[in-house]
Amino acid sequence: MNDLGSMRQTERLTSDEPGLARAAEILRRGGLVAFPTETVYGLGADATDAQAVAGIYAAKERPSFNPLISHLGSFEAAQTQGIFDETARRLAEAFWPGPLTLVVPVAPTCTISDLARAGLDSVGLRVPAHPLAHALLQKTGRPVAAPSANRSGRVSPTDADHVLGDLDGRIDAVLDGGASQVGVESTIVACLGGTPRLLRPGGVPRDAIETLIGMKLESGEEGGKNPLAPGMLASHYAPRARVRLNAASVGADEAVLLFGAQPLEGVVTARTTLNLSKNGDLVEAAAHLFSYLRQLDASGAATIAVGPIPETGLGEAINDRLKRAAAER
Repeated sequence: MNDLGSMRQTERLTSDEPGLARAAEILRRGGLVAFPTETVYGLGADATDAQAVAGIYAAKERPSFNPLISHLGSFEAAQTQGIFDETARRLAEAFWPGPLTLVVPVAPTCTISDLARAGLDSVGLRVPAHPLAHALLQKTGRPVAAPSANRSGRVSPTDADHVLGDLDGRIDAVLDGGASQVGVESTIVACLGGTPRLLRPGGVPRDAIETLIGMKLESGEEGGKNPLAPGMLASHYAPRARVRLNAASVGADEAVLLFGAQPLEGVVTARTTLNLSKNGDLVEAAAHLFSYLRQLDASGAATIAVGPIPETGLGEAINDRLKRAAAER
């Protein structure tokens, strides 16, 4: 039941052309690279690669799969990932690059993984202003998911030494850009139709946004249940089918979600079966979780029976998501 795999040698990369090229190469092959942003160092992974994104959660020992902000090198690149209405477009043109995250509907051309979006049909996008982050994103040529580069619950890092103090041996590299300019996190605004909603105050003041768009922002998160961005309540993907956890046996015509080699009684009667990881690898399981739930739900089964999954490492986060999917609604 692998969570991180073998400990890795963490490279300390310089902020010059060779360092940037090496960092981009690591990201493109599915590795983890910490890099400076306007505020703190972020822990980056290729947002299009669910297994790479799962590595972020493993390295941070993050207890739940909250949606991650995906960083891009330009507004043009962001438009391939999300659908921008007139308000979102005006905000992007005014405040990008900069500390503003826009939550918009997923575009048909979106390549950001289900895991990075926590199974939602919206996506959080940002074009950062930090020159080193911007250069790295341009070289990588893919969206980069990046929460803060520290273990979950610890103080956010503002230089490369802080990152290594928390994550040395757990990530592939840190791109050393010196001390970051510490400030507030990015402002998060949801533009999902109707009045835009301020999900998190941050580096772009509310009044600057309201002046630009000529209307008051709504506050908070509608319903308080479906999270749209980091820093909100934990998210859940709720399939149409009922979800039955810790199943020891399978009923006729149920869809089945397995983990590892544990057999379930009656599994041969299942409508369809998927295994999160036949080898019992929790990183692989996390990478498959949301897409497999969608596939099983699409089978038309009334119930999805889920076999036992260990609570160790990323298993805690996987079980957290499944418990939310199984909750009464």
